[in-house]
Amino acid sequence: MHMKQNNKKVIYWLLTGCFLIFIMVVIGGITRLTHSGLSISNYKLISGTLPPMNDTEWNTAFELYKQYPEYQKINNQFTIEDFKDIYFWEWLHRVIGRFIGIVFIIPFVYFLIKKQLTKSTIRKSIILMFLGGFQGFLGWFMVKSGLIDRPDVSHYRLAMHLTAAFITFAYTLWVALDLMYPNKKPVNRKFRNLIRWTLGILLIQIIYGAFVAGLDAGFLHNHWPLMNDGQLIHESVYIEQSPLIKNFIEGKSGVQFIHRYLAYIVVGLIVLIWYRSKQIETNLIQKKSLNILLIIVGIQFLLGVFTLLYRVPITLGILHQVVAFLLLGAITFSLHRFTK
Repeated sequence: MHMKQNNKKVIYWLLTGCFLIFIMVVIGGITRLTHSGLSISNYKLISGTLPPMNDTEWNTAFELYKQYPEYQKINNQFTIEDFKDIYFWEWLHRVIGRFIGIVFIIPFVYFLIKKQLTKSTIRKSIILMFLGGFQGFLGWFMVKSGLIDRPDVSHYRLAMHLTAAFITFAYTLWVALDLMYPNKKPVNRKFRNLIRWTLGILLIQIIYGAFVAGLDAGFLHNHWPLMNDGQLIHESVYIEQSPLIKNFIEGKSGVQFIHRYLAYIVVGLIVLIWYRSKQIETNLIQKKSLNILLIIVGIQFLLGVFTLLYRVPITLGILHQVVAFLLLGAITFSLHRFTK
């Protein structure tokens, strides 16, 4: 790895951004699994940075929460102490989002003034700024869907919010890798395209993971390898809606079915990538990147199985999301190492 001295700070800045997005996604997963995401029903960019600081402010926030469907239909037994528990995770999630914005914008302006960014890196940084802002908008757009009549966010909007975070992370990592490895060599195009296709299918799998989370589809069919325990289950369990396609984007059983079988495809493709790499010339870092990719996909598959069998305990649910993040990072790194 050849890292130019004046690029070091820029690389550390971008990798810090990657780490913060990772933390943001972990907190977002906890927020989702603890059902905390609808606890703050108004959006204040500046004044919302501080949580309620005294009993009066807590009571005001709690009274506001009581006006929305989640309290009225699900949590109407909540005390103010219960409310504080769910408020914490959503507040922390939003504060980290604001912090990421500051960590990105201030150093970006500094590097611009110091002329430490190439035209190419400036262009990529502007795309990153757009992705970050769009991610914030998607968060608000998602929460809004749970404040109208149904006390749950739209699984489509949840998927948009989560996938945008993953893509922002992958792109930030790619920009950092461009600076870390400026010298690229000719590559095997067929092999590179195989990794590209696998990355595309992995992104679809991430979307379906968000669908499973948004629809709470992990709380049924808690068996493996079959979706039932071998007993005959009435077909209406699987075919919930008409037309048929709706079952695979809105039905709990159909969404879980796609997520399960896409997992086999992702594992199969990554094993194929690893196997094919033995037939082409690779350097040490390329070999290492693919070995790490193979190990992570194996861990992720096992986590998915156990998360399902144990009916989504918070610890396993978070770990499954964390390792999905690492898997995306590993395949992004591998693709970069095999890209001309």
